[in-house]
Amino acid sequence: MTVPPPHPGIWEPARLGPLTLRNRIVKAATFEGVMPRGRVTDQLVDFHAEVARGGAALTTVAYCAVSPGGRVHANTLVLDRAHVPDLRRLTDAVHAEGGLVAAQIGHAGLVANTLSNRTKTLAPSTRLSPPAMGLVKGATREELDQVTRDFEDAARNAVEAGFDAIEVHLGHNYLLSSFMSPNLNKRTDEYGGSLERRAAFPRRVIERVRHAAGDSVAVTAKFNMTDGVPKGLWLDDSLRIARLLEADGHLDALQLTGGSSLLNGMYFFRGEVPMAEFVASQPKLVGWGLKVYGPRIFPTYPFEEAFFLPMARQFREALSMPLILLGGVNRLDTIENALGEGFEFVAMARALLRDPDLVNKFRDRHVAEGLCIHCNKCMPTIYTGTRCVIRETLR
Repeated sequence: MTVPPPHPGIWEPARLGPLTLRNRIVKAATFEGVMPRGRVTDQLVDFHAEVARGGAALTTVAYCAVSPGGRVHANTLVLDRAHVPDLRRLTDAVHAEGGLVAAQIGHAGLVANTLSNRTKTLAPSTRLSPPAMGLVKGATREELDQVTRDFEDAARNAVEAGFDAIEVHLGHNYLLSSFMSPNLNKRTDEYGGSLERRAAFPRRVIERVRHAAGDSVAVTAKFNMTDGVPKGLWLDDSLRIARLLEADGHLDALQLTGGSSLLNGMYFFRGEVPMAEFVASQPKLVGWGLKVYGPRIFPTYPFEEAFFLPMARQFREALSMPLILLGGVNRLDTIENALGEGFEFVAMARALLRDPDLVNKFRDRHVAEGLCIHCNKCMPTIYTGTRCVIRETLR
């Protein structure tokens, strides 16, 4: 009888493309909310240095737009050459704490607030967008060529700024994700229709990012398994697209996610919906709109530990490439079990907002579970500096 090899330990050094991570826990991208007019601030540097000091092997800066039109709103960083020196200060600070750091790059597409950005955004096909507060026109081929160049430039700038990894945003119905979605992509050219055509533009972008980044950094993607909406991307298509991405050979890992910042913003959070806090964080007109339409775009899903695991198992079965498990990871045994099932890494977000030192506490066996209670009251704080309100109260 063949005895299966033991699964890798959490605290063993782990390979991610050309990188060696000190353990198998990464900090998932969570918008930090401390980039006024897109500036790199001391608060942003401190945010990621603290995560690295707390033991995470890799922390992810989110969200780095590839162009002004690709920002979520005006207080989003654009990964252009002008920001390279300040971002070098951030990457140096993380490295000084023994951690590695990734830049999540993307184009917000239908999720971009065009009134805040004061510039237009793009979509696969023309449609109304609540975040854009109006009609977003389908992108021309020339515009998509420019987006591809923007991704290439952002990748080069990330390398120059000292980032160890680049995470391409293929999730949550941002631009690249929306191309894969049959619900959002109604094009009739080479970028729409069949699954292969809907996947063609994201695959093209990833190829160019890999080429621009070179071999010294890891390139990963945050990838939607499902949009969480009727007629959206689901496993029957996303598994096939993932196989295409694996065959292309340009990615060092996939971080598996789901949901839509455009149409279903709670799918990738789960737990309570802090609607009163959301309303209070917005201007009066927007707050009124949230009262009326909020329950539609923020439905309630009960929290479950590792809530994406059942779907992610389908990808582990179908793929040989490294996979990063995301979604409600709050316990040490969850991490151990995920590694035992063949996932190479796990990603944590809210649990590390509540306690940035949690990874060290796991390592030293001081605790077996984080303190996060999944109240999601951290979500509305993205407009004033993303934080756990309970941790803030106890300081």
